[in-house]
Formats: sequence, C-alpha cells, structure tokens
Amino acid sequence: MKLRWFANDDMPINILSRLPAKTLHCIKYVSKEWLNLISERSFVKLQIKKNEPLSGFFFQEIFQWANNESINSVSYIPVGSDNINVWPTVLDFLPENVVLSSLNNGLLCCRSCLPSSNPSIYVCNPLNKQWTSVEWPNYLPQESNVAIVFDPFENPIDASTHFKLVAVCNTEIGEDEYCFSFDVYSSKTGLWARSKERCMCNHNLVKNKGVLVEGGILYWLTDGYQILMYDTRNELSWLVDLPIPSTQFTSVPEMCIGESRGELCYVIVSEDGLQMWVLEDRFAPQWELKIFMPLDELEEENPKVLYGISEKVRSRLCRDELAWMDPLAFKDGKVLFRVSANVYLYEFDIRRMKKLCDVSTLGPKSMFSPIVLPYSMSLVPIGRE
Repeated sequence: MKLRWFANDDMPINILSRLPAKTLHCIKYVSKEWLNLISERSFVKLQIKKNEPLSGFFFQEIFQWANNESINSVSYIPVGSDNINVWPTVLDFLPENVVLSSLNNGLLCCRSCLPSSNPSIYVCNPLNKQWTSVEWPNYLPQESNVAIVFDPFENPIDASTHFKLVAVCNTEIGEDEYCFSFDVYSSKTGLWARSKERCMCNHNLVKNKGVLVEGGILYWLTDGYQILMYDTRNELSWLVDLPIPSTQFTSVPEMCIGESRGELCYVIVSEDGLQMWVLEDRFAPQWELKIFMPLDELEEENPKVLYGISEKVRSRLCRDELAWMDPLAFKDGKVLFRVSANVYLYEFDIRRMKKLCDVSTLGPKSMFSPIVLPYSMSLVPIGRE
C-alpha cells in the first residue's frame, strides 16, 4: 500500500507554501511526492514571498577587475543559526570562475573574469544550482557594472523565468567630463538595447552596486556622496544626494546602501554614530532618519567588540586609510560589518553584534574592497521547462 502523507491533495500545498525557501529546500527530499511538488513552477509561484528572510551573504575577496589568475573562490556566510560555517565553494556548479555582480530575489548575476576570449554573464539560482548565460556584448566596456532586475510578482514564472540586465558604465565625453550610460538586456527578446538616458557624473561606483527596490528602480553608491539611480521602467536616471553632506564630517565615514521592505536604506558609521536612513522621495531628495546610535552607546552595548570605537572612527582622516569599522552590506535591518579583522552581523532590532568569522577565513585579500551581496533564498527555476 502506498503511504500518503495527506488525505487531501490541497493540504500539502497550503501548508508547505507557507514555509520559507530555506526550509523547503531542506525537506523536499522527504519523499518523491514532496520533491516533485516543491519543484513545480505552480508551487514556486504560490510560495514566493516578498519578505523572504535573509539567508546569508556572498563574499568575494578580490577587487572586481582582477584578472583570472587572481580569482579566488566565492565564499558564502550563512546567518540565522548558532553554528556559523563559511562555505568556500558555493558556485562550483558554474562552468568557470566568476566575479560577483548583483543579487535580486534569489537570483545571482555574475560574469566571466576579464580579459576572456569568450566572456559571459551568468544568471543563476545558487539554491537549486540552475543557471543560464548571456554573451557579453563586444561594444560593452569591461569596466561596466551589471545588475539584475528580477521581479516574480510583476513577471509571473508560470512558464519561464524572465529578467533584465542593466549594464552601467561611466565614460569620458570631454575634458574632465564623464557620464553614465545604460545598456539593458531582456531575457524575453534575448537582445541588448542602448538606453537614450545619460547621467552626467564624475564619480565612481563603489560598494553594493545595483540595489533594486520596488518599482524596478536600481541604485548604485558612488564615491562622491551621491547615489546613482536608474528607473528601468521609465528609462530615467538621477543623482540622489546623501542625507548628510561631506562637509559635516571632520573624519572620513564609511557607508553602504541596501534594501528593506522595498525601500532604499543608507547606513553610515561616522564620528556622529551609527545611523540608518530611508529614502522617502528620490527627487527632492527626502530622507528619514530611522535609527541613530551614538558611538559611546554602541560600545556600551557591545563592549567586547567595539572597544574604543569613538577614537578609532574619529582618527580616520583620509579615504586611503583602512576603516576600523566598515559596513559591508545591509538588508532587512541587518548589517554585515568588518570590525578590525573580524566579520560581525549587527541586527538593529536587538542592537547586538554577533561574530560570524575571521576575515582571514575569507581569503588573504579580504580586508580591501571585497564584493559583498546579501542573499535571500528562492526556489525559482532558471530557463524553460
């Protein structure tokens, strides 16, 4: 007699679809029936959640334009459990070594190491290890930054998984004059198209590139106390001023941007303290200060980790000097910090630092300009069935 887990076929769907992707991935091998059910596109569409919990962070120690010989494995730092084990070979299912680009709704965008005889852009789901590739256009400069735009709520995944890629590059158009240009790839058409939009800017992109919020809007942090915005629906770009101008600082702060509940968030560590701002109006611009903690108060709550933090933050007087406390990435109220030679997770809700690993665990070059992407798991399949 065949054992049935549920008397009603609708019951497992109703129950399992309420669980997060991480849990479903762990239990899908309980039975062949569950495996088939959890792998079906109709179930994945029902299960997808706008607020899938943060699973961890992808970390790549190298500077993003390093050549193929200096590429090291991509590490994954899980969160949400007491035992933290860094995973060093999470993308070994891809056909070559890659450089991380961006993450959105569980899909990771990465590219070949350049120079390459046949460079490609890869879109993959690290959870189910499915991937597809897009040929790197010959006209696209190798310094272009590529971000993925994937919204399963706007583009249902019943038959296929559609996404867009946005490549942004800052090019010189005159003497000491630069502008950002945008090229967009659509998986529906399989074609690249050059956007007519241009954004005059002399700054470079840094950290957390290609943060996507609701409405198909991408943001890139620059080194000029501004954020580059590109609206993928309306082909509109804009430079958003940060809430605190650089003239208000006597020392050099560290910052990052991220997303929480569909909104753009800005996290900064400066002589004034730890702050988290939310962008209310990108054109004004109008920011709302959601969280503020003076450095002394932050140290009191985390004395073993943040000893002498005020003096160390205030003593950083030039950008080339390595920051003692550096916010690497942010998502949903959680910040990944490098503090000295250790990596910590800070949760604004409970106001506590939790050590995840030593920086040396992530590679010998992890102290300088790492690529860090927050990751929420997804069951979304890649390609057509």
